[in-house]
Amino acid sequence: MITIGKFNDLRIVAKNSDGLSLSDGEREILLPYLDVPKNAELGDTLEVFVYVNKDGNTVATTQQAFAEVDDFAYLTVVDSSEDGAYLDLGIGKDIYVPVREQKRPMHKGEGYVVYIYLDESNQRLLASSRLDKFIDEEQFDFDEGDEVSLLICDKTDLGFNAIINNINIGLLYHNELFANLQPGDQRKGWIKKIRIEGKIDLSLQPLGYSHILDTKDVILKELRENGGVISLGDKSTPDEIYDYFQISKSAFKKAIGGLYKERVITIGDHEIKIVVDHLAD
Repeated sequence: MITIGKFNDLRIVAKNSDGLSLSDGEREILLPYLDVPKNAELGDTLEVFVYVNKDGNTVATTQQAFAEVDDFAYLTVVDSSEDGAYLDLGIGKDIYVPVREQKRPMHKGEGYVVYIYLDESNQRLLASSRLDKFIDEEQFDFDEGDEVSLLICDKTDLGFNAIINNINIGLLYHNELFANLQPGDQRKGWIKKIRIEGKIDLSLQPLGYSHILDTKDVILKELRENGGVISLGDKSTPDEIYDYFQISKSAFKKAIGGLYKERVITIGDHEIKIVVDHLAD
């Protein structure tokens, strides 16, 4: 079955004046010659994105769409009017966001996290920045402590909302963040807490002491590879620590505190040093 708004694997069954005819065994659609790969032959199978063009015809393209139907994605406005905005989807046709589907007015050149869906009346692609309408708030395919993929959305008074595994939504709290985040950033995250009311708290770091043990090993390895010295210490800023190790200052201090108690390192305000006896261990 050919699915509009998705990538499809279709077979080349014929050539005509406009392009190639592609089929799933039941239905045929056109791949215009502009998008035909070099050396494509009858019988070959191509991965194509299928959509309805401005003339109302269902066509295929080998251009890589940035997202598919039922995806949340960060897309850029290429044009806007009183009626709606057009976002760059990476193919020959932009995706439309009606004014009624804009959480806030969209402006040309700016990016927004949107949900992509099909207009049931004409099968054309549409997008919405009213994300709450498309979030699953009842079914969670994860548990507390699980690793998940995150798409950073909008900033709130408490922190940043983030789409979880392209299905749910959760919150990263400002006071637990150690890196600058922007809408559209894609990050690895962890489920910190699933609340009774269905709200989900998120973390950008693994939970539990095992993470600290891993961090200690990383720091020790880095010390040995840098002659026993790293220019980070107790008074280093969270940004400096994150730029170097991609961890929070809290995690860094717990790890070096453990190494210090084990008498493996000495700690200064802006420097840690490995004890000579442990340099080559």
